[in-house]
Formats: sequence, structure tokens, C-alpha cells
Amino acid sequence: MTGLSPSSIAVLVVVIAIIVKTLLSRRQYKAKYKLPPAIPGWPIIGNTLGVPFPAGVWGHEMAKKYGEMFTCRLGGKSIIYLNSARVVTDLLGKRASVYSSHPYKPIAQDIASDGSRMLLIGYTDQWRSQRKIMHSILNGQQAETKFIPFQELEAKHLLWDYLHTPDQFYTANQRFPDSVIMSVIFGRRAQLGDEQLTKMLNIVKEFAELLFSATKKQCNLFPWLARLPKPLQWWRPYGEDFLRRALAIYQREVDNLLDRTSKNTAKPCFAAALIEGSSKKEFQLAETEKLMIYSMLLEAGSDTSRTAITQLIAGAAACPECTRTHRAPLLLRRPRPPPMGVSAERIQDDAYEGCRFPAGTLFTWNAYALALNEEDYEDAASMTDIERTKDSPIDRMNSDWDSVEKPLFGVKIKVRSPAHAELIKQVGIETINAD
Repeated sequence: MTGLSPSSIAVLVVVIAIIVKTLLSRRQYKAKYKLPPAIPGWPIIGNTLGVPFPAGVWGHEMAKKYGEMFTCRLGGKSIIYLNSARVVTDLLGKRASVYSSHPYKPIAQDIASDGSRMLLIGYTDQWRSQRKIMHSILNGQQAETKFIPFQELEAKHLLWDYLHTPDQFYTANQRFPDSVIMSVIFGRRAQLGDEQLTKMLNIVKEFAELLFSATKKQCNLFPWLARLPKPLQWWRPYGEDFLRRALAIYQREVDNLLDRTSKNTAKPCFAAALIEGSSKKEFQLAETEKLMIYSMLLEAGSDTSRTAITQLIAGAAACPECTRTHRAPLLLRRPRPPPMGVSAERIQDDAYEGCRFPAGTLFTWNAYALALNEEDYEDAASMTDIERTKDSPIDRMNSDWDSVEKPLFGVKIKVRSPAHAELIKQVGIETINAD
């Protein structure tokens, strides 16, 4: 130490202490916890630069290499990818009560969503409150009397579009879910080229990139960056600008609804029920939180439906023999969007098949790996219909989830007539008797 100033010695001691503490912490961590096989990565940043966007094909390739589960290090978090129906059911289904929170994303949630987007809120009173409000408005009775007619009308319009403009089927596929969800949320139908809806869908697409892209906004991957002083947070101006633009778009739609309400021309819808409940003090929500709820419903009900319908048509075209041998609609096994699920965060330590997971570990389902799993499906890469038997992977998942939460893919259909009952019985869908 000869020749070093007291300040230099102090800095050296601090650096050595940090290194020793880090090594000891890592040793204790490895002794207490054991994660699935990890993809090799870089120090500190892990696999951040190695995961493409979108990551569907990459995730499938990693699943073939590492098996039912593998660990990916993004930023400061370990993410466990679940690659088979069995492990998805065991962890995200049967243990849902402790796999129900969400990771902290400073820009996506705190700034770009003002801390109000249910998709990203942790398992808190705020999350439970929003969920309760949605269930109170979008429950079965409300859907039967108010919202199902919207869907039946748009389904007829979709078939009309197919018959009269078959070469534009992809635009009809977009208009159908857009119009259904706009009717449910704001009480108005959507037309092709709807300018206001286009703005909404563009902001949804921009938010998806912000949420899922590993390199779009690094603060989501390294949450500790949020501790920097605000002037040093280089991502903050973008997040604040995104929030202003998003709120303005949805506020304009609410203003149009209020105008129709004043003229007694508004139809029953989610937004009208939410505004009425808030005025009666039934719901305690800030204005920003209301707009974020509308945004989340649009995100959940529009683009994913369009993609699923288009994939179904593509599957029927790729596998015409399936449509010739079945009179009822088919359930085709294809990767469902998005290619990766929104990560679920463990709220306590857990153990599973030799692995020991610490609280705070993230889990996500690997959609491409699930759909193309050769152990679950014979000739998984081909477009075929799924044999609905008790031993099929989907029915096993439905059976397991039914005893805990709700079927992952299953639905119940109310029987309208004996002929209707016979039709849906051919695809093994559970029915309930009509009143």
C-alpha cells in the first residue's frame, strides 16, 4: 500500500468489499437455489442482446436444445421458459396463487401507463380492484343481455364480407374483432379505415414493442436504472410523450361517447357502465386509470382475435383434407400469439422436480414450443386437427385446470336447439342447457 493516498486506499477497500460480498452472495444463492439449464450469456447483461424480437422461433429452438424448461437471464432477472403442457399446468395452473404477480417495468408501467395498466400491476389491491370492476360489468348476465348481440351482428357481417369480397378476407378478419371490441367498450361499430380505431391500434402496437422488445427500452430490463435522478433518465421523455398520446386518443373516444349519451343515442357499453358507476361512487378510479382500462380491453380483444382467425383460415387452406372430413369447426394446433406470454412473477420461494426457485423469479410460457412439441403431438410441424380425446394434451390441460382455476382452452356453449346441440357435440365442446 506504500505510496497510496488515504482516499485511494479507501476506494480500494470498498471495491474489494463489494467483490467479496458479491462472491459470497452468489455462493449462498447457488447453495440455496437451483434453476433449470441456463443459456450462456454475458456478465451483467446476461442474454439481453441474444434474444431476438419477436422470439417465437428462437424460443422453439432453445426448447429443443434444453428440454421442458430453460433459464434465460434478461437484465437483472432470471426468466424460466416453460416448454411443455405438463410444466405449464403444474406451475402456472395448479400453483397460480403464488405465480400471479408481475415484474416491475419502470417505463412500461410507471411512466408510459402512469402505474395504472392492469396487465403490469403486481398482485395488489389496485389489481384486485380493477379485476372486480371488470367482472362486475363483463359478467355472464351482462354479456348475455348487452354484448352477445354485438358479436352475433359482427359475425353475420364477417360472413357477408367473405361471400362478397373473398379476396379481402384479411381486412374482414381485422374489422370483425375491432368492431366487436369497439361495440363492447364504447358502444359503436368500427368500419374499415376507421381513423380513430387506427390510431388506437397503432398505439397498441407501439406499446407491444415497448413491452416485449429486449432492446427497445433498456430500463424495463434493468429496473435499478429507475433510481437515477430524473434528469439522467434518458427514457423518461419518451415514456411521458407516449402516455400523453395514448390518453388523448382514448379521451377523444370517451368524449364522443358522452356526446352520444347527452343526445340519448348511446348504446349500452363497458365505458358507459364504468362512467355511471364512478358517478355513483360505486367505483373509485382516477381518470387516467379508467382510460388505461379501456386500453387494456382493446389490447386483449382485437389484434389477437384477428391473428387467430387468419391463422385458422391459413390452416384450412394448408390442410384442406381436414375441412373435407369434418362437418364441424376444427380446433387447429398452431402457435398462438404472442409467441411468449407476459411473464408471471413468483411471490415466494418454491420447489419443483429438483429445481428450487427464489421469490421474484419470472416464468413465461413458450407458445411455439408448446404448439410444436413432438412429445405431445405426432408430426407436430404439420397442420392437422387435434383429436379430442381424454389423453390429448389439450384435454389433459383442460382437465387439470378445471379443478383449480378455469380451462385453459375450454369453453361452454349454451344450446339453442337440438340441431345446435348435435353440431357442437361433434367437436366435444361442453354445453349448458338453455333456459
